[in-house]
Amino acid sequence: MRVFFDTNVWLASFIAHGLCADLVNTMMTAHDAGRMDVMVCPAVIAETKRRLLLGKLHADDAQWRAAETVFFHITNVADGGARMPPDFPDPDDWPIVAAAVEARADLFVTGDKALLALGTVEDLPVLDPRAAYLRLRGLA
Repeated sequence: MRVFFDTNVWLASFIAHGLCADLVNTMMTAHDAGRMDVMVCPAVIAETKRRLLLGKLHADDAQWRAAETVFFHITNVADGGARMPPDFPDPDDWPIVAAAVEARADLFVTGDKALLALGTVEDLPVLDPRAAYLRLRGLA
């Protein structure tokens, strides 16, 4: 299974102990064992860095370096270049969602309400972290 986490899931996993951290840790363990493919694109990495270091989170360089190490060890794919659908809710999110679609992800996991409202994008299921956690753990 190929899983693509949106920036907000990565941020929550890096700064808080909770569902997103558990989800990412579970998937990283499966990724390291070759049972899962966790993917990221340059747009997610850049947005994560910007929001960690320059945003409201006020993370330090050590926290960014830890995040960067995680990103180095997973599958990096290109930002999406496909044409954005006319009804897509936020043009800034399109390169990230398109990256997941073009990389043939099986799941796109986000906390973004506008993206979740879509349900799917070009046959790619869009799930919130809880639904993804339950599905990936075989509980739903």
